[in-house]
Amino acid sequence: MSLFSTGRDAGTTLPVESHLPGFDGATEWLNSEPLDAADLDGKVVLVDFWTYTCINWLRTLGYVRAWSEKYADHGMALISVHTPEFWFEHDVDNIRKAVEDLHVEFPIAVDSDYAIWRAFANRYWPALYIADAEGLIRHHQFGEGGYEECELIIQQLLRDAGRDDVPSGLVSVPDEGIEAQADWSTLETPETYLGSNQAQNFVRGEPDELDLNHWSLTGDWAVEPHASVLNAPNGQIRFRFHARDVNLVLRAKEPPVPFRVLVDGRPPGEAHGLDVDEDGRGTIVEPRLYQLIRQAGPIEDRTFEITFDAPGVEGYSFTFG
Repeated sequence: MSLFSTGRDAGTTLPVESHLPGFDGATEWLNSEPLDAADLDGKVVLVDFWTYTCINWLRTLGYVRAWSEKYADHGMALISVHTPEFWFEHDVDNIRKAVEDLHVEFPIAVDSDYAIWRAFANRYWPALYIADAEGLIRHHQFGEGGYEECELIIQQLLRDAGRDDVPSGLVSVPDEGIEAQADWSTLETPETYLGSNQAQNFVRGEPDELDLNHWSLTGDWAVEPHASVLNAPNGQIRFRFHARDVNLVLRAKEPPVPFRVLVDGRPPGEAHGLDVDEDGRGTIVEPRLYQLIRQAGPIEDRTFEITFDAPGVEGYSFTFG
């Protein structure tokens, strides 16, 4: 339930959090010429921090896209700030490919030096900041959720700015594909990093059974600070999970690299994700998040396995939904 429906009315005075920083720190702009304060003068401004491998941001994308389409002609501007988490997300060609694949068509400030991130004192992906027509930040949302509240605030700030043509109601977003909301009622497995800097629940050796939310490596792997890296063919990652979806951020040093996914030792069949077929076969082509499993139910503890045909694979983080 949103904060709006637990005690804040649409006409309530919103707090002033800070002034909207500029975007001078952008290393590049996509889908737009560089935007400055003059371009945003008098507009309600949404600032959306993201990085393209982040499943939490991907699940908010449908709402951000729908708000842009609904309110762009009514005094709202959206600035999408791409601040990378993994090193390959600094590469603007990788960002361009993701932008094309994900149909991100609004202005993007590429923040590869973290200058805009620091100007906002931001710490999260995703993070949404909403500024009024005078350039004052009046609301923020860290992480997923808060969609109703954010949209009602957009409407309120547009009306406060003197717009009398503000559309009412709330957007309806398709709950499908990579943008589908998590099944929070069955999600019991947290995001898990595969690099030594943040790795948790890693089991050394090749255990016959894994406890829930634990993972292991089979084959010749190097666990580096930010990723587990496969040194020889036929390496495997195993993970005991409880969730509808299994996603994994992957990169291959020399793509393409075929892989195969099994669940409890069998091909996933109808539980396959967007990036594998019913037999569990897929291919690493570019560095990104791969959706490997989407189950219809019942959701219970299962063992996920992924085996790679060639060396040079880098596994960064598992996420679940």
